[in-house]
Amino acid sequence: MKQPYQVPSLSEIQKIKGTNGFTAISTFSGCGGSCLGLEMAGYDIRVANEFIEAARETYAANHPSVVLDGSDIRNITGEHLLELAQLNRYEVDLLEGSPPCASFSTAGSRHKGWGAVKDYSDSSQRSDDLFFEFARLLDDIQPKVFIAENVKGLVTGSAKGYFKMILTRLRDVGYKVEVRLLDASLLGVPQKRQRVIFIGVRNDLGIRPVFPKPNKYHYTLYDALGKSLSVPENCGDIDPETGKNLSLRDYAVGTAYGSLPLGKHDSRYFQLCRPDPNKPSPTILASIGNVGGANPKHPFECRNFNLQEIRRICSFPDDFILYGTFEQRAERLGRAVPPLMMKAVGDTIRSEILSKL
Repeated sequence: MKQPYQVPSLSEIQKIKGTNGFTAISTFSGCGGSCLGLEMAGYDIRVANEFIEAARETYAANHPSVVLDGSDIRNITGEHLLELAQLNRYEVDLLEGSPPCASFSTAGSRHKGWGAVKDYSDSSQRSDDLFFEFARLLDDIQPKVFIAENVKGLVTGSAKGYFKMILTRLRDVGYKVEVRLLDASLLGVPQKRQRVIFIGVRNDLGIRPVFPKPNKYHYTLYDALGKSLSVPENCGDIDPETGKNLSLRDYAVGTAYGSLPLGKHDSRYFQLCRPDPNKPSPTILASIGNVGGANPKHPFECRNFNLQEIRRICSFPDDFILYGTFEQRAERLGRAVPPLMMKAVGDTIRSEILSKL
């Protein structure tokens, strides 16, 4: 049965975290989307690793009790993370990570950028080798279960060979591994966002990976944003948190927006759309803070979504703390794994794997 759309507040999550009795270590943690979802599922996140300083600032503000390591993933060992977590090898219940994935995106040049150093968030780095760093830490830590997340492009086109290499490596370090393409809109998130999810279970445990079953319903923009969608003057063109002018009227996309029917994408600026409020939002990307860019806009007002609306669409708590400019804050949300999506994955691992050991 479909319940009203609701995301727990940070204080409510604090009361839930650690209640299921299982521990977790997080890598490539970003602003903490995956960690929030796992905490909603009751996990105790002992340690998180995140290289980007701005993301760490946001993570620390929303996860004050988690030990946060800022080292480059290439320079740390599993032993180091275990020491921070105060756990031994084989003791960790869950290791999770979302290695940066720009090189595998279905947009852009894809494999032409493999091996190159590129701008990523507030830094520049090579990112297409980071899945193998995750596998190295997996081998070091030997948790009971792992979750790894990446973009749909990893299993399509020229990236398939790379995907097979990653899968082989994960299996070689001692895990039964299965992969599914999951849609966040069928796991409680009011956003159609497809992501590749790897789940692995250590071979000696004798249990195969299990994935969450999709809901028979989805949440819509109306469910997420409620009456604000029906009240055009709800906040106007100014983002309440940063003072950013969200109006499209001075941009080329504003002219295109004016001729778009609800639920349609523009033929020239393909990512530009006026979402159908009776459906989940299209995918919210890291570029959602670019007001003049081609991305999903407000269905009824000629403006960008504001930060509170982006939080709701991405299934973050209303009181989730963000820092920086409007663009930087929005990027944090657009890059993150939707917490309610990871909650669904974490709940399934708890009930179908860890609780049976």
